[in-house]
Amino acid sequence: MILTGPEITAAADDGRLRITPFDQSQVNPNSYNVRLGPTLLVYTGGVLDARFRNPTAQVDIGPEGYVLQPGQLYLGHTVEHVGSDTFVPLLFGRSSVGRLGLFVEITAPIGDIGFHGQWTLMLSPIRPLRVYAEMKIGQIMFFVSVGPIAPYTGKYQAANGPRASASWRDDRRPVPVVAS
Repeated sequence: MILTGPEITAAADDGRLRITPFDQSQVNPNSYNVRLGPTLLVYTGGVLDARFRNPTAQVDIGPEGYVLQPGQLYLGHTVEHVGSDTFVPLLFGRSSVGRLGLFVEITAPIGDIGFHGQWTLMLSPIRPLRVYAEMKIGQIMFFVSVGPIAPYTGKYQAANGPRASASWRDDRRPVPVVAS
């Protein structure tokens, strides 16, 4: 079951979910709009490697906006800190942003029960697109969970700002040595 807009408001009021800052005007019939934060990360290495920490550079979105380029992955973040110890959150791009050719979440829309923080957005445009800090970029829906809850305690907990992949923390196998 998905929470309706009035139930999202009620759950934010009674603490079953947390959205900070909460703005009633961002409540939709069955979702909550989230805004793009002022900071982006871009990977700076040539080949990304899932076994290692990949270097990034920070980009600040100024008042004139920032033009995203096709073929480049940008890690953004929500202005809002969102989380729940009760409901399963899912984040999707807003249709108005999708109609501009921007993918907001490439493969990871589901959040874990117990995660609380700013959400990292995986932004990928199909053509050059100027974006602005605080523009409405996505929407989060909340689903009722069934069964015992084991709250999230993982590596992205309490995220503040965009977070690069930490997949290198998952893979503890030794890196093969290539003989020369």
